[in-house]
Parts: sequence; C-alpha cells; structure tokens
Amino acid sequence: MSMHDLSGKWVLVTGAASGIGRATALAFADAGASLFVADMNAERLETVRQEVMARGAECVVHALDVTDPGAMAELAQRVHSRTPALDVLVNNAGIGYLGAFIDSPLDAWHRVFSVNVMGVVHGCQAFLPAMEAAGGPRRVVNVASLAGLAPAPNMSAYVASKHAVVGLSEGLSLELKLRASSVGVTTVCPGIINTDITKARHNVAVTIDDAQYERLTAYYEAQGVGPRVVAIAIVSAVRQGRELVLAGPFAKPIYHLRRLSRRLAQWLMLADARKAGYV
Repeated sequence: MSMHDLSGKWVLVTGAASGIGRATALAFADAGASLFVADMNAERLETVRQEVMARGAECVVHALDVTDPGAMAELAQRVHSRTPALDVLVNNAGIGYLGAFIDSPLDAWHRVFSVNVMGVVHGCQAFLPAMEAAGGPRRVVNVASLAGLAPAPNMSAYVASKHAVVGLSEGLSLELKLRASSVGVTTVCPGIINTDITKARHNVAVTIDDAQYERLTAYYEAQGVGPRVVAIAIVSAVRQGRELVLAGPFAKPIYHLRRLSRRLAQWLMLADARKAGYV
C-alpha cells in the first residue's frame, strides 16, 4: 500500500549514523516525517539528530547494536511510548566483508550474518506486530544489495547474507499478503554506492594486501555514487508502495541482464571483478 503523504509519519532507520542510513533519515525528514535513528555510534547519531532537526523534523536517537535482540526490544518500548506503531521501519544496518570464501574465517561469517541478517530479523520481530495491529498503510524496508541478486566473487559471506535478506523480505511479503495485512515490504538492492562500508579495513580478509585494498577502494570511489541516490529511491518507493528498489550504478542493468542471460551476467561480473582488482 502506498503512503503518498509522509508528513507526521514516524520512521525508524537503523544504521543511521552514516552512509545510506544517514541519507535515508535526512530524505524522510525532507519529506516531513519524524525520525527515530539508531546506530552503535552515539557521537555520529547526535550529528544526524542535529541535521534532521535543522530540517524542521522531530528526531529521537537511540544507540544500540542490532545484533542484540534485547536492545532492539528496549528500543521498541521507547518507540511505542511515543507512538502506537511505526509507519515505516527501515532495517538498514549492515557491514561488508571482502575476501574469497577460502580466506573468510568463521568468525567473519558469524559477524556478517549477525548484523546483516539477524539485525533485520530483530527489527521485524520488535516492530512488525504493532505495525500490523495499528492498521493502515505501513511499510517495512529491508536494505539488501545488488549482490543479493547477482553475486560477485570474493565476497561470499556478504553475498550470502544479502541473498538471505532478499529471501526473507520476499517470504515476509507473501505472508503479509496472505493475511491481507496493510503492511507492505520493500527490498532495496543498491548497486555500487560509495560509503564507509567499502572502506572498513577490518572487514577485509588478511589475504587482500594494502595495494589491492587501495585499488578496490579507488574503484568504488570512481564507479560509485553517493548514498543520497538510494535514500531518494527509498522514500519514493515508500510513497508508491513499490516492493523492489534498484538504485545506483549497475543495479538495474545487471538485474535485467541476469533475468535475460545468467551466463552473460556472470561473465560481466567476473570482468568487473578483475577491473576492481580482485585478482
């Protein structure tokens, strides 16, 4: 269901201290919504709060780790003390991991899935029941990745986690439709976006040396776009009730090419990976 007028709507964005999360919070503020913003980085959250309020929007900050279901439940209590239910839940918090499957230790897999997948699960479990009970058009927005639709080499853990988010979102959407819920689900699959997630050296396998890492970050800076592109697309999708967002470089072409020819899409992904310095 669509939500053309976002004035006065309550929106929660996780991972809101930087990147797509911050840009999304600001875009909803520009649309007249009130914000709850959550992230582990309390200092950056305060900056975002000031930016949101400078746009004339109400903003409540909450520092938390999305991998902690207790912390998410505590946030839900705080949110529901202000409003009976969220109008829009944006499960955005996520981390990346660069490295071949054989070079990715189990603790990296657990970390990536704890944030990227279970963070979404915790958000939905904490807020979806009240959203359904409140009735009216509401929306869950889960930020995945183009990698969740078209895998790239040397990021197996990240790819698997984002595939999981895509599958979770589609399954949840079907369940909500089956019971004629007024809550819709939007899956966001950005292409190459130049954010801090691509520059976190601690989320890179030790086998990727500094020279290759610098080449990779230079590639993202050259080919990527800023997160505002995704944020604007998210707000537009919520207004129109769209279920899939393909935003940023390569997102739409690769999505449609993969539907047309899986083999050709894989060839292009391999060629692009070589340009990026994965080999």
